[in-house]
Amino acid sequence: MAAHARSLGPYYYYLVLLLVSLPLILVLPVAAAAESSYETKSLDPGLVVMTLPEPVSGPESLSFDGRGGGPYSGVSDGRILRWEGGLRGWTEFAYNSKHKSVGICAPGKKLVVPESVCGRPLGLQFHRQSGDLYVADAYLGLLRVPARGGLAEVVAAEAGGVPFNFLNGLDVDQRTGDVYFTDSSTTFRRSAYQLVVALGDATGRLLRYDRRARRVAVLHAELSYPNGVAVSADGTHVVVAHTALCELRRYWVRGARAGTSEPFAELPGYPDNVRADGRGGYWVALSGGVAAAGRAGDGAAPPTVAVRVSREGNVTEALDGFSFVSVSEVAERGGALWLGSVDTPYAGELRRRAA
Repeated sequence: MAAHARSLGPYYYYLVLLLVSLPLILVLPVAAAAESSYETKSLDPGLVVMTLPEPVSGPESLSFDGRGGGPYSGVSDGRILRWEGGLRGWTEFAYNSKHKSVGICAPGKKLVVPESVCGRPLGLQFHRQSGDLYVADAYLGLLRVPARGGLAEVVAAEAGGVPFNFLNGLDVDQRTGDVYFTDSSTTFRRSAYQLVVALGDATGRLLRYDRRARRVAVLHAELSYPNGVAVSADGTHVVVAHTALCELRRYWVRGARAGTSEPFAELPGYPDNVRADGRGGYWVALSGGVAAAGRAGDGAAPPTVAVRVSREGNVTEALDGFSFVSVSEVAERGGALWLGSVDTPYAGELRRRAA
């Protein structure tokens, strides 16, 4: 089916199915939200916007180096940028081989580049001990950037004999240096991500890159749109967002339960990236979230764009958005929430009030 899905003809059929099924898909999170009791807070008070240099956009995921520098983020032209404060703004940290070998991908060109040619970094995370930055590029594969920055090396492009097709979420186990990441679909590429949801595609995979052995293992296959991934505080399991199912699942990777999985949390929207909150729980960005809790009667109410999930799997807090029409990641660090979005030309920093 994969070969047929990439040809032009079947796409017309799939798009018709998408238009027919989309209204049904969008109803599901609303129904799940009816029993919500968590507190909802607005993003805008105290929000600092960090605008990207034109014409790039889409700081989908954020990471900080071992010295607290950053955030770092992948953007729409395939590069990794680093935030250096209000005076310097975003500067180039890393690039891939396409930026040197393909003329249209050269960073100096002031135009929107095709991501399928120039690459599209999505999930990324530092291994703090080595300083290496690992990047899930949707088109180019699993990349590693040395601590000094510069050229990103492709360290893996397939697993189990199957090439990567749509790499997405990523996290690093800081104890071992192992990298956990997702291939959201072996059928559809990122450019057709809506079809993964609309057609119920379940060809995704959860993968682990062994840093020492330099090889990738398939931990679980035939998954429904696996997206963001986060390593648990004790390293025994990873939490994976299943976008199409509006849920988090827990996959055990060490100990007696290794190789098994179980439902962890139901969510009021389509989950994107997942990040540990430093308290045993997780921040989960939502796409197509429901109207903010307690404001269902207000037609102009902004959507819920992120939720905090406790270590028990309960939603305990929610954020709604004004400046951010969509949020693809929330990272908590230094008393602030750092916000990434695959759609906007900026990232954001939201200072938290002391409890």
